[in-house]
Amino acid sequence: MKSKHSKYIIIGAGLSGLTTAYILNKNGIIDVTILEGRPQIGGRIVTHKDVDLGATWFQQPHQYLTRLLNELNLGSFQQYQKGQSILVYNTMAPAHYFESATDASSAKRIAGGSIAVIHKLSENLGSQIKHNTKVETITEVNKCLEVLTNRGLFSADKVIMTIPPKLASTLDFYPKLPEYLLAIMKQTHTWMSNSIKVGLTFSTPFWRENNFSGTVIGESNPVIELYDHCNFEDNSFSLMGFVNEDLRAAKREDRKEAVLSYLEKYLGESVRNYLDYFEKDWSKDEFTAVQHLQPINSSPQYGNAVFTDFFMNGKLLFSGTETSKHYGGYLEGAVISGLEAARQIINSK
Repeated sequence: MKSKHSKYIIIGAGLSGLTTAYILNKNGIIDVTILEGRPQIGGRIVTHKDVDLGATWFQQPHQYLTRLLNELNLGSFQQYQKGQSILVYNTMAPAHYFESATDASSAKRIAGGSIAVIHKLSENLGSQIKHNTKVETITEVNKCLEVLTNRGLFSADKVIMTIPPKLASTLDFYPKLPEYLLAIMKQTHTWMSNSIKVGLTFSTPFWRENNFSGTVIGESNPVIELYDHCNFEDNSFSLMGFVNEDLRAAKREDRKEAVLSYLEKYLGESVRNYLDYFEKDWSKDEFTAVQHLQPINSSPQYGNAVFTDFFMNGKLLFSGTETSKHYGGYLEGAVISGLEAARQIINSK
């Protein structure tokens, strides 16, 4: 089988991979092919009807993402927090109502949704991105790596692997990767893999009209976190949050009813007047999570030093937010890892 050769292959068209491709192109390195298993780009950034069902927020210390947004002429805005927020210790006890200081530093969102940065980064990549291209094996052949996919054989002098390390550990490598590396890959938690995100859209932001911020927090409840998710232009009104993992095994309609009943209790019956209800269970995304997902009992550790090295005789480099020493598991970590991968490629030419 004849391969399609490029100087570089990037596996994964999420924020990390597209950042690397963007920087390489800026530096005149355009012989780059990006292999993406999904039909769309973005990785764990998914924006549906103005609702971010994947990566959503960033904060003031996230300077590399901020600089990238500025370079791409993308705006940002503060997470809405005016009015009463609700803390529910458990549904059998009275809820605690509180107001956040309006001048307090809060999380920020990207104008146009998180997907806006993906669209901007990919504007000039065009046919370099191969959609619906699922990687199966990576084999060292002479001076290059051959990447076998469901859509044929690709080869490159160097390959940048941006999919989650745990997921990458399920691929076949010839020769095999070192056992110590595989062990670390398998132990590295995949950010977002345990999350079930929910979005509800409305004709008006009724919670704001009732002096609620839209924030409802409660770890043991059907919805463990909920936030106002109206868009930057303030003409699309929604709530977005995280569903309790205990509801994963429930039927969709039962899970939906549990969510609505819970929110109705604290935000009022207007929550039943939603226009759209949708959810994204990341544990069921084959390009994010592995089978037999394990619960998270503590804060995951990211940025293992092993991921700074090249493997397969200097031909394979790992990237992605889980590999970042700084802000791993955040949008910032994805950008940092993408910039670092581009730097290493440029310096190794």
